[in-house]
Amino acid sequence: MTKLTDVGIAPNLLLKDVETTAPFLFRGELNTSTPQTAYLAKLIHYKKNLKLLKTIDLFEYFSICMSAHWATAGTFVPTNVDNQIREGLWKHSQIQKFLDKMARLTIESWTWDYSQVTNRKSFNPKNGQVMSTHEGTWLSVAIGAYCALVKYKSPLQKEMSEVILAEIEKEEKLLQELRQNRDFENFLRSSALMAHNFGDLDRVIDQWLMPLDDPFRKRIYKLGHELNPNYSKVLAFAGQVNKKFLSVENHRHMSMRQPKCLRQSHHFLVPVGPFMEKWGETLAGSQLLSKADLGEIVAALFDGYNRQNLAMGYARCFGGMMRMLPKGLESLEMDIPFDLALEIKKSKFFEISEISDGDFRAMYKKHLEEFICPVTQEQF
Repeated sequence: MTKLTDVGIAPNLLLKDVETTAPFLFRGELNTSTPQTAYLAKLIHYKKNLKLLKTIDLFEYFSICMSAHWATAGTFVPTNVDNQIREGLWKHSQIQKFLDKMARLTIESWTWDYSQVTNRKSFNPKNGQVMSTHEGTWLSVAIGAYCALVKYKSPLQKEMSEVILAEIEKEEKLLQELRQNRDFENFLRSSALMAHNFGDLDRVIDQWLMPLDDPFRKRIYKLGHELNPNYSKVLAFAGQVNKKFLSVENHRHMSMRQPKCLRQSHHFLVPVGPFMEKWGETLAGSQLLSKADLGEIVAALFDGYNRQNLAMGYARCFGGMMRMLPKGLESLEMDIPFDLALEIKKSKFFEISEISDGDFRAMYKKHLEEFICPVTQEQF
């Protein structure tokens, strides 16, 4: 077999990156026994059998990259293979040999179960539907696959385009139903996730230089920004809601990369902001985290709040933590520098943390109901 070259990061190093950011994957914490979680089992299998990586072909390398990114996209440090699975591997010298097989895997990955490897989710309680940023990861790979299929005139391009449209329509329907049901909290979460997902789609459309007059591009581009005759106004409305209230809350969480203790369990993964109280309760109530760990997390939350333009989600997480500790911040007095504890107590961060959950949600509900979208002129 010809040795695989020109593929970016070596597969054994990629597995090390996965282990660094998601060690819980290799400790038996997750269920990897279903067809929809087989991608997780693949990573575990190769981690135990590294020698097998020496004989993989382009398709299997693509499969490992996809598995690695799905496993870590919800972690604090996702694996850096975005450009490989979105573009690089679709332009590999051997792509024509593996194109359709890679495209089939991309379509299959639309149904992979990511529920254990991310907490960045929104829900439709009426039908149990879940959405996360993983849909954006999928869209970004799928549109890359579509562009490659068009380039090589593969008949699979039609099927790929249909699944991309199905994902867009799924997100549109979710937003419509949440709005109809007046579920403001999940609508806010979904607006942040949709903006992320369609942002990923737009970036790869630009990355592949899809022609401006391409009919498919016109149908799927800038859906969170502009009105599109193929879709409800709810997409542009949700995009503007995200811009107004949520974009500052949901970003790369750079400050939270510092406390390595957060990587011990999938239960510690960051949720959609600003409603992060339960995350704080989970952290403070875990037997896996010491007081020293909690002190480090508090310092990172405060740093993130100050660095990230006063994002309130970090303060809400802190509040959830404090309510779980017997003496609040005093419970961590030996694990936080005195001057930092004093600064926190005098800060707006501390004030936000003490707002009751009911009052905090009522405030956001009021903001959403009063908001008039500058693009659609509609209200929630």
